[in-house]
Formats: sequence, C-alpha cells, structure tokens
Amino acid sequence: MESGELFPEREDAGRRARAPLAERMRPRTFEEFIGQQEVIGPGRPLRTAIERDELQSIILWGPPGTGKTTLARVIAEVTRAHFIAFSAVLSGIREIKDVMAEAQRMRRSLGRRTIVFVDEIHRFNKAQQDAFLPRVEAGDIVLVGATTENPSFEVNAALLSRSQVFVLAPLGEGDILQILERALADRERGLGHEPVDIERDALEAIARFANGDARVALNLLESTVSAAAGKPGPNQRARVDRPFVQQSIARRALLYDKAGEEHYNLISALHKSMRNSDPDAAVYWLARMLEAGEDPLYVARRLVRFASEDVGNADPQALAVAVAAKDAVHFIGMPEGNTALAQAAIYLATAPKSNAIYTAYQQAAGAAHQDVAEPVPLHLRNAPTGLMKELDYGKGYRYAHEEKTGVAPMECLPPALRGRHFYHPTERGFEKEITRRLDGWEAIKKKMREEEEK
Repeated sequence: MESGELFPEREDAGRRARAPLAERMRPRTFEEFIGQQEVIGPGRPLRTAIERDELQSIILWGPPGTGKTTLARVIAEVTRAHFIAFSAVLSGIREIKDVMAEAQRMRRSLGRRTIVFVDEIHRFNKAQQDAFLPRVEAGDIVLVGATTENPSFEVNAALLSRSQVFVLAPLGEGDILQILERALADRERGLGHEPVDIERDALEAIARFANGDARVALNLLESTVSAAAGKPGPNQRARVDRPFVQQSIARRALLYDKAGEEHYNLISALHKSMRNSDPDAAVYWLARMLEAGEDPLYVARRLVRFASEDVGNADPQALAVAVAAKDAVHFIGMPEGNTALAQAAIYLATAPKSNAIYTAYQQAAGAAHQDVAEPVPLHLRNAPTGLMKELDYGKGYRYAHEEKTGVAPMECLPPALRGRHFYHPTERGFEKEITRRLDGWEAIKKKMREEEEK
C-alpha cells in the first residue's frame, strides 16, 4: 500500500481539485506547517532527525486536526527512505505482513530503509501490532504511528519502548486563524478565487468553534464560503459576518470520548476540583461531561464515591445528598437531572473535607491481608447453642446498653491488634465532634478498667 493512498496531493490535479479544502491546504513543507513548534520547530530534535534522514520509530499522539497525518506527509516529502502509509481502519494482519516482507527485501537488496506510517495505530490489536516488532528490532523499518488515544494504554509495551512519543497539542485560536487566512488568500489550493469577503470576527468565531482542530475549521470555512458565494449577483462580492457564520454552526460537538482518555481526564478534573473545594471548577467539569453525552449515572456513582472518600464524616450529610442526586437522575432522567447532579457536585465541593474514612479502610484492609487472621475473640461470638456456651462463646461480653456510661471497658480487636487505630478523624466539620466523642469514650473505658483493677 503506497503513500499516495493517504496523501492525495501526489495524485492527479483533477482529483486534487475535487478534494475538500482541508485536504488541499495540507502543508507540504515545514515552512508551511503552523503550530506544534515545540515539536517540529527549527532546531528541534524531531525536525533535525527528519531533515537529516535519521528518523527513528516515533508515535505521534494528539487530538484530531493537530497535524499528525500532515507531519507524516512532510516526512514522506523530505526523507529519502522508502515510504509506505496505510490506515489501521482499512488494513489487517495480511497487509502488515506483506509490507514487512517488502521492507525486509528493500533493506537486504538495496540497503534502503522503509518508513511505515500507520494512521490510527490504536485500532490495531495486539497481534497486529506485534507483527511490526521483528522488523523494527531488525532495523528494516522505521515506524511512524499516529493516534488520538494515550499510547500508554493503546500501544503494546514492547513497541512503545522502541519508539519515542511526541505529543501534539490542540492548536491555539491564533494558529487556527493563520490557517484560515492562508486558505482564504491561496488562489491555487484555497478559496482565493471565491467572490467572498469574511469579517475578522466571523473568522474568530470559526476558530473558536474548531476547538483546536484545523480540519474542523477548514471544513466550516469551506461550507460558509460556499453558502455565501451563491448569494450576490454577477460581479458582486458576498460579505460574511459573525451572525452568518453562527447560522452555519450547529450545536457544538464537544471533544469527548466516553471510552477514551478524555473520559478519565474530565472525571479526574471533576474529582480534584471538588476535593480542592472549588465549586465553580466542579460544576464546569460536570457540565463538560454531561453536555458531551456522558452517562449521568456514571457521574452520580463518582459523586457517591467522592462523598465517602473525600468528605466522609466531616459532613455525614454529603453521602445522603449524593445518593439523592443519583435517585433523582434515575427518576426524572436527563436533561432535567443535570441540576440534581450540579447541586450535589457544588454541595460536595463546599463541604468540609476528610479522607479519614478512606485511609481507615485502606489501613484495615492492609492489616486484614498482611497480619495473621486471628480468630474472633470468644466474648464477641454469639452462643446460640449449648455446646457453644460450654466452649465459652460469648463469655465476658458486656452489653453496652446495660452500662451506666453506655460503653463497656472491653477490647473488640483481636489480641495482636489491640491498641491499633485505623480511624483518625480530622478537626474539620463534624469529625471534630467525633474526635470529642472518641476521646470521651476512651477516658470512660480507662477509668472503668482502673476501678475494676482495684
């Protein structure tokens, strides 16, 4: 599969003219490349390696429209190596093996390296990715993989360890504006021949809508110009203002993938914003998730978890609020349930915080796994049968309600763990009252033991 299948600029002029604007305007050189200067700016290691034809295997990771395929196209133009490109969406294990065999023959017969560009490499399964490994290790191919997903999760560890990862960030609005202005001025590949003038604030609206994706921006520009070009009469130029652009913009499709990394990034941002008592950030990240189509019950489950993990007994009402929000969403559905979730998120963000419940359980679980699993002390066991009573089940148990103070001076942990404390309440919120109670009960037990020992 040759590189022309992914790079239509190598095909006939007629087909190029019919290609979408985003395809026609792809940069052909580093000088035309806008953005990503931290990665491919003059003097940067990746650019130097490409220009010297010394490229080693790399993974290009970034959201759509940030230049991954464009950078591969520049590599194809600059390098003297044999270049093959194919898409993980369209290719299978057989195509991979054919390409690997061709690369091996090329290296042995001509001494020429093969650069293999794999678009959407995360769509290949483990077996398909493993097929590249022998040829990468032998030096027959240089792998250039492009992915929108975190390579740590989506690329095999063996392949990842032999590749350098370069992160391509979403383009800034200034970068997008440059790309739009270049497309409007270019009479050969762009829209310079169209009888349309676009106001600056209209371009800014397009750049903002694109959300860092150059392809989205160019597609919207092309459709806007096409819609405006047919309106004026002969020899007249159409003028596009911001309201006209906004009519072309449907409801914004938010950057989100419920099965991908952005899912985890956003829920992490929500959780950490609530933990840091920032209700504004909390409700913003909540809205980002819900407006992008996240399962509201998933969000509710995370709020319930947060109520115990990060608020706990500093505000015992927090758990009740979170569970009530879950029930409200289940009862009335969406979008009406969004305010219940927002109420819970803001309540949790503004509640006093304590992770004492979380740490208590972690320490108790550690003790359960690591220490000897001692039998339950006899005085804590029930004795429903005569045999059990004869074996001293329940002997020495003191019923707290019968004690004048409401507590009994008996140990409830196994002998090896006596005196061990797992729960350490903070001085925040209601846990301050819990600390007072625990200290009081401990003082009562100590006094009762001393009196019994006299």
